[in-house]
Amino acid sequence: MPLQMNRNVFITCAVTGSGSTQDKSPHVPRSPKEIADSAIDAARAGAAVVHCHVRDPETGAPSRRLELYREVTDRIRAADVDVVLNLTAGMGGDIVFGSTEAPLPVNAAGTDMIGATERMAHIAECLPEICTLDCGTMNFAEADYVMTNTPGMLRAMGSMMTELGVKPEIEAFDTGHLWFAKQLVSEGTLASPALVQLCMGVPWGAPNDLNTLMAMVNAIPSDWAWSAFSLGRDQMPYAAAAVLAGGNVRVGLEDNLFLEKGVLATNAQLVEKSVKIIEGMGAKIMGPEEVRSLLGLTKRAPR
Repeated sequence: MPLQMNRNVFITCAVTGSGSTQDKSPHVPRSPKEIADSAIDAARAGAAVVHCHVRDPETGAPSRRLELYREVTDRIRAADVDVVLNLTAGMGGDIVFGSTEAPLPVNAAGTDMIGATERMAHIAECLPEICTLDCGTMNFAEADYVMTNTPGMLRAMGSMMTELGVKPEIEAFDTGHLWFAKQLVSEGTLASPALVQLCMGVPWGAPNDLNTLMAMVNAIPSDWAWSAFSLGRDQMPYAAAAVLAGGNVRVGLEDNLFLEKGVLATNAQLVEKSVKIIEGMGAKIMGPEEVRSLLGLTKRAPR
């Protein structure tokens, strides 16, 4: 199909993630204050949406602690700049198996498996406009780690999101994830039109070549909204590719630490660079209220 460039683009900034990047750059935020401040700076730079994980303030390790999410939410909501809040709901589905000869019992130190209600507790408390739904299970980079999201788990979590009035951002790491996302919509678990984030180049999901990107794009229903990103040095080329293919943009320190070769970035700098790329292509940057109108979002105070 011919490319249809998006002329009205929103930027999502993925502020910190849950990867082991906390000691690779001083700009990766750890504490709730640092995460909120970085998100607010990204909003000032042009991000309409901020996607937030939380970390242990001392170690920087990924965390699910409810009070950390609540502090991040309160700080962002109290800021003098508006932004759409997107909280991860991806934590709690991690399995690290034992050796190839003895996969069970699992590696307890790396495994974090909890139920749907507990995975959604901070969403129910904080009531962000958006939360992520990783729409499938996949081998995820490391030798024995599996990101686990079964159909039953996704139906349970998706139903909770719908009941809470929080819009799921369907994170699709491969083509089958989009297939199941359409099933969730068709059966009424998720509302239509849906919102999709195409996660390209994450080992071992969809490779980030343009043929695969377009295969993913062509599988998205025409009335759904979508964004795309890739990792590291491919982050900014994918900002251009996503807009050219008709979508929106995600950048941020969750996916890439560098502004250019050898130069560590802040979230605000990555947003500023993506703004230049998008506007240089002749597109307009959308603000948070425009995004709420586009996606049917409601800004609410936490419980």
